[in-house]
Amino acid sequence: MISFADQSAVVVGAGAGIGRSAAGLLARLGAAVTCVDRDAAAAAEAADEIRAAGGRALAATADVTDPAAVRAAFGAAAGEFGPIHAAVNCAGITGQTGIPSHEVSLDDFAHVHRVNVHGAMVVSQVALGHMLPNGYGRIVHVASISGKDGNPNMVAYSSSKAALIGMVKVQGKEYAQRGITVNAIAPAVIRTDMVAALPDDVVAYMVSKIPMGRTGELDEAAAMIAFVASSACSFTTGFTFDLTGGRATY
Repeated sequence: MISFADQSAVVVGAGAGIGRSAAGLLARLGAAVTCVDRDAAAAAEAADEIRAAGGRALAATADVTDPAAVRAAFGAAAGEFGPIHAAVNCAGITGQTGIPSHEVSLDDFAHVHRVNVHGAMVVSQVALGHMLPNGYGRIVHVASISGKDGNPNMVAYSSSKAALIGMVKVQGKEYAQRGITVNAIAPAVIRTDMVAALPDDVVAYMVSKIPMGRTGELDEAAAMIAFVASSACSFTTGFTFDLTGGRATY
């Protein structure tokens, strides 16, 4: 049984999509959840939903590209709920899609990497600062199957998620003997607002690669995150878990 009783979790990107679903499930499993998002209203709504269902929650506003804001959000979580046991990073953007590499805006490319890679590094560093003194922690980053396979005409997104997977491999090994695991999940296309905003041909291409022939659901992503963020996931670190309906088997 997975339980987060007497544990505190911080979910970055909790305002919508996978992050919101994960925050709700962690709360139902007993965690005190701090819902962090750059959209203050969305973070507040996520926290309100948890409290309305009888859970414990706090809302905080932070953009992952702003280290000071992320530190403040984690500090608020620790001040309200005590030691932080799990940190889940769901913040990410796709940037421009449907464009071949030679036509991609370098400004857009840099912005996607700043959010998806630099931002993930910020979250890891801040989370580790809280977890190392306690000798326990679970860090989970949301990567993507495109970081393993590469999606044509999505060079910024795919390369940023590949870099994120590489970061997780390094950090998993660095803290393997410190009681802290660092893992990622690699979803294929999940039914989220971000995916709904993509061109139909891009979504159709991604679904065509999935043996199950469908998109993933938010509750499926949340369930995997809950396991990886729990004490039950105790002998796996530096790993990227498949969530692709069979697209990836490695």
